[in-house]
Amino acid sequence: MRGEGEVKTVALAIFPGVQALDVAGPMDVFAEANGFLDEEEKYDLTLVASTTEPFKASNGMWMAADTTFEAVRQGFDLALVAGGPGLPAGAPENALVQWLAGQAGKSRRYGSICTGAFALGAAGLIDDRTVTTHWENAALLAQRYPQARVECDRIYLKDRDLVTSAGVTAGIDLCLSLVAEDHGAELSLKVAKRLVVVAQRQGGQSQFSPYLLQQSDPGSPIAHVFAHVMEHIDAPNDVKALAAVAGMSPRSFARIFKQETAMTPADFVEGARIDTARNKLEATSLPLKTVAFQSGFNSAEHMRIAFTRRLGVTPSQYRASFRPDIQ
Repeated sequence: MRGEGEVKTVALAIFPGVQALDVAGPMDVFAEANGFLDEEEKYDLTLVASTTEPFKASNGMWMAADTTFEAVRQGFDLALVAGGPGLPAGAPENALVQWLAGQAGKSRRYGSICTGAFALGAAGLIDDRTVTTHWENAALLAQRYPQARVECDRIYLKDRDLVTSAGVTAGIDLCLSLVAEDHGAELSLKVAKRLVVVAQRQGGQSQFSPYLLQQSDPGSPIAHVFAHVMEHIDAPNDVKALAAVAGMSPRSFARIFKQETAMTPADFVEGARIDTARNKLEATSLPLKTVAFQSGFNSAEHMRIAFTRRLGVTPSQYRASFRPDIQ
């Protein structure tokens, strides 16, 4: 392990069909950090692939690696694998899988950006670990690797030496957090400003909003329930009340809701309340007690417990990341 004040080596594994932003975002974070660091502290960045010949990313952009998996023998301070649209459906390159498996034993930290988590899974690196990936692919990741603890609602996660991020731009958030870990929050903030990242999202911040949940049939009973909850966020919204909105018995409603949404009605309601509270914490200076009441929570303490359990941060900590002017 390298000590503070020494060059930190970063390797990012890429492959044909890789998501270009999964590569450019993290690399830009470390490259911008280098602009503020002394020569002996800078990040040494390396792109690794099965070949050094150019290949196309998923958006058609050409890119080329600095070296090959076969040529790299040493470990790194950080070894990452980028994601790509084809990873969830197909098997990753064998050379990539073997390289990742080897890096887990040699690198100080290792992990994935977005759907790169599927390559980690193929290398046997996420069993008994807590990980995240793009929310659209989280259920498939959990199904394919049932020994992993997949969190579908996190921007990024750190489980000891394993780091994973959610979809695409979340790789920037993860790497900003790693810069803060290496060199302090002040440098991370400078980098975020250089990249015009308005706010450094926290690892516990939700990937997506319950407001974005879509039903294939907008006229379905479940869609009516979604709309009702959003329009009456401060109502009790228990199973009995929501079943009445759907025109079903409470038992049938709870079963069908879980089948169609992969969550319980209570989980959805709490998620919607958290999302409402997040928006108020970001956009207003309302007291926490008022935010809690307007978001449907019984009290500020109830809201704090829900935030801590679901997002890993308190409402005060969440607001501080967006509104540091409000104490």
